[in-house]
Amino acid sequence: MKKAVTTYRMVASAVMIALATVLNQFAVIQLPFGGGVTVFSQVPILMLGYIFGPAWGLVSGFIMSLTQLLFGLSNFAYVKTIVGYIVVALFDYIVPYTILGLGGIFKNRFKSAYAEITLGAVFVSFLRFLCHYFSGAFVWGEWMPETFLGLKMTSPWIYSALYNGSYMLLETIVTIIGILALARLFLPKLDENGMITN
Repeated sequence: MKKAVTTYRMVASAVMIALATVLNQFAVIQLPFGGGVTVFSQVPILMLGYIFGPAWGLVSGFIMSLTQLLFGLSNFAYVKTIVGYIVVALFDYIVPYTILGLGGIFKNRFKSAYAEITLGAVFVSFLRFLCHYFSGAFVWGEWMPETFLGLKMTSPWIYSALYNGSYMLLETIVTIIGILALARLFLPKLDENGMITN
């Protein structure tokens, strides 16, 4: 039985990682210097983290982060220092996509699974924002425009907060809608191992 559960989880994870990777390529809103609002791309990894636990979710998120790093290699052409390369690799790709696997961190802490999933989505989206915020100010602030959203920009930290916050807020809302819909569809059909029973 244990082998069957492990195999099931590996197959489900492969499918969800592939789905998340594909969905991340389709942005409803695309910002000019990277980032945007996608079609539920965070949802598959969040759901894996909730159903199979944070440890499994983090591994799945890490695998997804590597695919995103490969898709984003062209961005490194704009980076000028070794430290910049490291910051971009870690805080634009590896860390923010890996932590999506913490979507289940609030599991069994509240009476409502939907409340747990919603809090998980908000939590990991905020952590992802912090990662992009740091990278945006530390590396990408060099390309800060004179004005953004009608405001005069005087600090790369303020610019990064506004830039990354503008799409991550919407991404969080889209993620909550998507994960609640998926939870209503699948959670009632799962057993204690996360396997579909009917």
